[in-house]
Amino acid sequence: MTLSNQAVGALMMALQKCLMEQSDITIILNDFNFQVNDDEQLVVTNPPVVEAETITENNFTVGSDWCQHIITCVKAVKKNLKYFI
Repeated sequence: MTLSNQAVGALMMALQKCLMEQSDITIILNDFNFQVNDDEQLVVTNPPVVEAETITENNFTVGSDWCQHIITCVKAVKKNLKYFI
């Protein structure tokens, strides 16, 4: 049995949420409810919800590599979110 793409996305969203909130990921992972889909892959029926403020690049100073990295990650998550729902 393997993880579905949706389950991998739920895991990544859990990681992102915990990084943003600086919290323990094990709490979210322990709350995951799983089902097996038609392809015998695990699906998370209660994926975490990640909320973020709208970020514009104009708010950062030169050399803010970490902030740029976060912006890139948020854009990638928004772009690929349709695959995880």
